[in-house]
Amino acid sequence: MMTEYNFALSEEERERARLPPIFHTSTLMGPGHGTKQPFPSLGAVISTLSQRRETGGRGTAGTQPGGPGGRHGRELPPISTDVRQKQKISIDTLPPEVKAPFPSDPIIPLRTKTTKEFQEDVERAVVSGDFRDVRQFYLTTFDSFIEINAAFKREANAPFNTTEDSGVNSKFVNAVYDALLFTPPDIQKSVLKGIINSLLREWKGPRTKDDLRAYFVLVQNPQYSSTSTYVIFAHLLRQMASLSEADHHFLVHWFKKLSQRRFRQLVEHLLQFISTRLFPAEPDDLPPLAKCSWWIPSATKVLALFNAANSVSSPAILSFTEFYNITLDHIDFMEQYRTWQNHGNSNRFSFCQFPFILSTVVKKAIIQRDSEQQMISMARQSLVNKVSRRQRVDMNLLFLNIRVRRAQLLSDSLDELTRKKADLKKKMKVTFVGEAGLDMGGLTKEWFLLLVRQIFHTDYGMFTYLKDSRCHWFTSWKCDNYSEFQLVGTLMGLAVYNSIALDIHFPPYCFKKLLTPPILPCDQNTPVGMATPTLEDLQQIMPDLARGLGDLLSYEGNVEEDFYLTFQVFQEELGVVKSTNLKAGGDKIPVTKLNRKEYVQLYVDFLLNRSIYKQFAAFYHGFHSVCASDALLLLRPEEVEMLVCGSPELDMTALQRAAQYEGYNKTDPTVRCFWEVVLAFPLELQKKLLHFATGSDRIPVGGMADLNFKIAKIDVSTNWLPISHTCFNQICLPPYRSRKELKHKLTIAISNAEGFGLE
Repeated sequence: MMTEYNFALSEEERERARLPPIFHTSTLMGPGHGTKQPFPSLGAVISTLSQRRETGGRGTAGTQPGGPGGRHGRELPPISTDVRQKQKISIDTLPPEVKAPFPSDPIIPLRTKTTKEFQEDVERAVVSGDFRDVRQFYLTTFDSFIEINAAFKREANAPFNTTEDSGVNSKFVNAVYDALLFTPPDIQKSVLKGIINSLLREWKGPRTKDDLRAYFVLVQNPQYSSTSTYVIFAHLLRQMASLSEADHHFLVHWFKKLSQRRFRQLVEHLLQFISTRLFPAEPDDLPPLAKCSWWIPSATKVLALFNAANSVSSPAILSFTEFYNITLDHIDFMEQYRTWQNHGNSNRFSFCQFPFILSTVVKKAIIQRDSEQQMISMARQSLVNKVSRRQRVDMNLLFLNIRVRRAQLLSDSLDELTRKKADLKKKMKVTFVGEAGLDMGGLTKEWFLLLVRQIFHTDYGMFTYLKDSRCHWFTSWKCDNYSEFQLVGTLMGLAVYNSIALDIHFPPYCFKKLLTPPILPCDQNTPVGMATPTLEDLQQIMPDLARGLGDLLSYEGNVEEDFYLTFQVFQEELGVVKSTNLKAGGDKIPVTKLNRKEYVQLYVDFLLNRSIYKQFAAFYHGFHSVCASDALLLLRPEEVEMLVCGSPELDMTALQRAAQYEGYNKTDPTVRCFWEVVLAFPLELQKKLLHFATGSDRIPVGGMADLNFKIAKIDVSTNWLPISHTCFNQICLPPYRSRKELKHKLTIAISNAEGFGLE
């Protein structure tokens, strides 16, 4: 179990640093040095660390120490990928420094203790109660970077200067840290003393790879889950954050070799550290935020290394959602966004520099508020223009008013959105011609539902439904006008801004294309949507074809004679088979074992990019005509999909908690039976119920509470099936007499939703 550490500072130091009690002034024997080294107070630790940053002691050349508002008013350099870049630099492309000669490492003393011997020492100590050998091991091992390498490096003086192998005995590191939390408190204190001693030691020259190994080992210490160790943890993170870009590349590739359990534990420690620093449970346990404003930037930059390691791992070690810090949902994220807009990725820290840490809820709120500000600005300008011309002010200027006929839904909608391009960022109001009623949200949702159904119907021919992957893809048929594809993009943008989840099924690669580039280019001739496709992307759309191309790549026989392929692709369009060369003269170039990778890449690029370029370009411009915002730079393709289509993760218990009632209350027998039945449904039926009641089997980004789900009472015979009104997220139930009857009728209704929904 984790021990809480209570150490002592002088009153003067505690007043200055406002830190929790730490070590008594004491002396440590520095292993291998032969003299006693006075152990400094933590107040001196802070002073010394800052001073050494100024004098260049072992710091990285060309970096600026400190953080915003820190001791010397300087900031750590950002280590995140610049999200404003249109073309991201691969983390695998190492900078020139990596290839430069490395400085000579000091001679590391030989240590021969094995994992098995250490575990046997611990077992004997537990049985006998004599921890002297174990204590000496911990006291020696963590006293300096040299000793850390002596204990954990597989071969003490081997260079191991590669990104692929850290040279660290991970099994031994894990054994030492697993045992640490179960040792007596004085041993745990000695480890923390040693870490401070290691961080304070005098260093000359640039960092060596042995120094990186020491940081790699130290950051894995499980003691950092306790707030009493946060001062030490903060200084470790500060030193790691201020390393050079080349050193960060090494750490990224070493981190990705950690086990999933260890990797997750380190990510959780960093997220907890940031949350606790923002909102401490006991404010007096930590220094005042004004005196340690560099803590959060340092931790976030180190967390960015773990996120980069996760990104370059295939498959990813963790889901990208595990890097979200939900605590940030409660800060002034618009202030963070404005800081980022004004200062970019400069030394002015903002969480928006590191968008992986912001949840989709925050990103959606930023997009919507940014849109609202643009809407207000546009509306204000419209009013000013009216007043200046002494014209009568019509409050409809504040809205995007859509008037459509049900019989001409698609053509009317296209005409309205084309004529009112300047109003797309205003709040929507929909009117169906010849029908009474004010749009309080229901008519807008109905308009979206009906329009999406018509556009994606297979008979309409704009999109092909692929049964194997259960998704829609763009048809490659040529046409004279691609405005309807632009309409679909505009619809998706409007759905994001109006918090409506659309029942559409595009593959993930579509959303990757939608963010390529994430900001609408100023030059209309700049290609859009030309993301670099992979065989995995094709697998999500055309799995059979992807498997066939994969077999071609792995074929051991004579590719040219057995497959008899050329750099040419054949497609059927309206019953006519057409051929297209994948490269100049492709019909005369045979596919061989030597050029088959090029053939596969060109084939995939043709199918997912070139053959549908005009269709997708119109779609792209439609989406960005509504969503043009710097906030799109914060989004991953998966997050765009969640904003457009909602989240696929259902929590019917949360829906029960958020449900509203009309004619019933939550204690009525029918309501109790309803929830008993629904919570016992398999996932597939739960999705059908949600689709029956709301028009989509996915939930908004904000969760079930954002659905405004309602159960209403209808006074009819129980022979009636439940009915729904998807435009209002409402399901209507007669008073059923038994749970069995309700289950039977509900199952019939949701299995035949088209016939019973009041659309």
